[in-house]
Amino acid sequence: MKRNSKRLVAVLLSAGLCAGALSGCGAESAATAEAGTEAQPETEHEVTQTTEEPAEAEAEEEWSDVFVEPVAGISDDFIRGMDASAVLSVEKSGAKYYGYDGKEQDVFETLAESGVNYIRLRVWNDPYDENGNGYGGGDNDVATAIELGKRATQYGMKVNIDFHYSDFWADPKRQHAPKAWEGMSADEKADALYDFTKESLTQILDAGVDVGMVQVGNEINNGMSGETDVPAVMELLSAGSRAVREIADSYGKDIQIVLHYTNIEDNEEVDTMAANLKEYGVDYDIFGLSYYPFWDGTNENMQNVAKNIMDRYGKKVVIAETSYCYTEKDGDGFGNSFDGIEDAVDGYAPTVQSQATMIRDICAAANEVGVLGVFYWEGTWIPVGSADQDNSALWEKYGSGWASSYSAEYDPDDAGLYYGGCSWDNQAMFDFTGHPLPSLNVFRYLKDGHTVPLAVDFIPQTTVSRDVGEALTLPETVEVVYNDRSANTQVPVSWDASQVAAIDTKKAGTYTVDGMLSVGTAVTADVDVEMVNYVKNPGFEEVDRSMWEIFYAGENDPTDYQEKADDAHDGDMESTSDLELYAVINGEEIGSDAFMLTTWTDWKQPKVDNIRIGDGDTLTIGVRMKCNANSWGTIDDFTLNRISD
Repeated sequence: MKRNSKRLVAVLLSAGLCAGALSGCGAESAATAEAGTEAQPETEHEVTQTTEEPAEAEAEEEWSDVFVEPVAGISDDFIRGMDASAVLSVEKSGAKYYGYDGKEQDVFETLAESGVNYIRLRVWNDPYDENGNGYGGGDNDVATAIELGKRATQYGMKVNIDFHYSDFWADPKRQHAPKAWEGMSADEKADALYDFTKESLTQILDAGVDVGMVQVGNEINNGMSGETDVPAVMELLSAGSRAVREIADSYGKDIQIVLHYTNIEDNEEVDTMAANLKEYGVDYDIFGLSYYPFWDGTNENMQNVAKNIMDRYGKKVVIAETSYCYTEKDGDGFGNSFDGIEDAVDGYAPTVQSQATMIRDICAAANEVGVLGVFYWEGTWIPVGSADQDNSALWEKYGSGWASSYSAEYDPDDAGLYYGGCSWDNQAMFDFTGHPLPSLNVFRYLKDGHTVPLAVDFIPQTTVSRDVGEALTLPETVEVVYNDRSANTQVPVSWDASQVAAIDTKKAGTYTVDGMLSVGTAVTADVDVEMVNYVKNPGFEEVDRSMWEIFYAGENDPTDYQEKADDAHDGDMESTSDLELYAVINGEEIGSDAFMLTTWTDWKQPKVDNIRIGDGDTLTIGVRMKCNANSWGTIDDFTLNRISD
């Protein structure tokens, strides 16, 4: 540790449950603690003024238009898709959609005018209870897909039918079999899936819907229709694929088959999915990826995943779902899945311009590696009612919330507990009143770009984190982010000296400091003085545990690593057991604290004070224990904090 002499304290904490723990008895656990600090991510907010001069501009809250940098080499065939599955339930709830002229207009006409060329519609088998009450989320049965698909076709857009093969939401968390298929074997489900696909697709095509794609399953990483074993899932996929091929041939249509996966931040998992499809000879055309930039990694990683699928398995790739927010506000009182403030993607904010820029950048990255295009997820799912009123009656009756109480019979562990409104309204591409946002035009602007007067999009929130005892300095400049990102600049800032002087860096605390940009704009800085934990992987939850060593008597290692929340922060040992938290500097023990595990959830917090280290010192911390046979316990959550210099 290349630092001046300082005082630290090692503590075994017991606050809160965690997913992983080192459990067992008769083990000694040790780690070499390395000091270091990491920069904290910036959060972002809007400012409220516009001008054409880069150093003096601030952003309007209501954008009249957006800047879009053209995407080099993008073709007219690039899929500029929109999932619009909730439209019918939203309209039935009384909400309206408008065109750019402010007049009420079919939302599909507005989408077509905005450059959208493909509509994606989910289909559930039977999203109703025995009394005909809808489960919510759009109540997306076959009849709904037909009605929406006909409107999309009317305005010249192709349709992607997304079969979930479930009566309600299907995703990595849940893949419930339809009620009618419960109790069936995998073979019987495959037959039922084949029949349902043929019958449904026949009805949709006979109604005149221009189907260009069919998804066989939705985000099927962990199974489909209640099946989790790979051979069974492959059988279901093959049955669905066969049904699509037969119907497409009988109608003389070229319908592409899409298989849809998510969690693409895990490249190895995605590759395994593709490898399974190849091994079992599943017939499909396109590998679909969900890619939400605030959950699923970077554009570069998305490109790597897509290239691997195309190069190794010879399949086309489409971004089946993506999105970004245009505001942090909530439109219906239910809350948002992503607010765009605390978890904002670096370089973007919850603004209309950032929404447009994010989608443009995803399209550019996808196009660069040959991805067919993107589908924006539920960009038309606007609120019904308003945020200051109880909208539950609308959600229940028309299915315009993500789930209704009636879904409890089918999905009691999730929808049945958390049913309610739409958590996606701040990521729609229409405002809360149904008017199209300027960002919706990003699809129309992709090829040639679009220029508007230079304006500030946002100023990133300044956040400064310091360990207790460290000197405090605030940045001399603040970044200003423009609609045209090439104009981004650093602007000098002056911070309130009295507020800075009042910050006590000798103890943990959170502070706000006012500042003024040289152009006269007020800003603030969030200052966190915190007790930094210098222990790497302190709860044993990360895969890399190389910083820990386990020593034990006998031939068999009595320890194991658990991923069990019930046993995290708990244990049970005989009263004759001996346990000690200890600290060693350069091989010499300098402190320890004995403790005893008594009963389940009765957590102990041993502590070693007055650990003094200097330049070049090596500090090792650990726990040693001696206990009777068949005793057990859990060790979790080490912390090593600096108290002072």
